[in-house]
Amino acid sequence: MAEINVVPYIDVMLVLLIIFMITAPLLSQGVDVELPRLTSEPMVPEPDNPPVVISVDRDGNYYIAFGGDTLMDQEKPVPAQVLVNRVAALLKYAAEQNRPKTRVFVKGDKNVSYGHVVTLMSMLQNAGVEGVGLITEPPVEQQ
Repeated sequence: MAEINVVPYIDVMLVLLIIFMITAPLLSQGVDVELPRLTSEPMVPEPDNPPVVISVDRDGNYYIAFGGDTLMDQEKPVPAQVLVNRVAALLKYAAEQNRPKTRVFVKGDKNVSYGHVVTLMSMLQNAGVEGVGLITEPPVEQQ
């Protein structure tokens, strides 16, 4: 009888399915921020030069992420002075890695006070950031 026993393959497939089902929710990270919806040109990501993303939630709390990775705990709010120190350190680290054009983006909740965003941009300027990009979401099409 020359048949292939597929039972071990099914077992491995089910184990992998369970592993992926458990790890998939952990891959989506970030702060729940309701971004304003505007039409803008999408930016092309640079895989060799990840951006620094600062999020501001509706309560005015600041969160920091670097290149999509969680080199820093993005789930916890960061005090203002710590934010300035971390951004300055990230820019210094990027310059040491021959990436002086590291971009800094701000994700501001549409319900956050304008003063919080302006304060954040001032703090980023004090940290040595030359330019800041603002992240938005595309508008919802009306049908």
